[in-house]
Amino acid sequence: MRCFMPRKYSKSTSKDVKGAMRKRKRGTLRSGRSGQKVKSRKQAIAIGLSEARKKGAKVPPKKGSAKRRGRS
Repeated sequence: MRCFMPRKYSKSTSKDVKGAMRKRKRGTLRSGRSGQKVKSRKQAIAIGLSEARKKGAKVPPKKGSAKRRGRS
């Protein structure tokens, strides 16, 4: 018998990340404020996750954020 863990990210989240990765490979993915071209893989994933968060998809909160952990 297999024990399955619940999904960490929803299917729509993985689609958003996949889309961001494709844009990065095509060279059309740009960062938010500065508008510079995104080159790193990690940054592309972060952009995809933040887009999914804005849409309200199932995504865990950011790790570095003190507000989300209940600290002020």
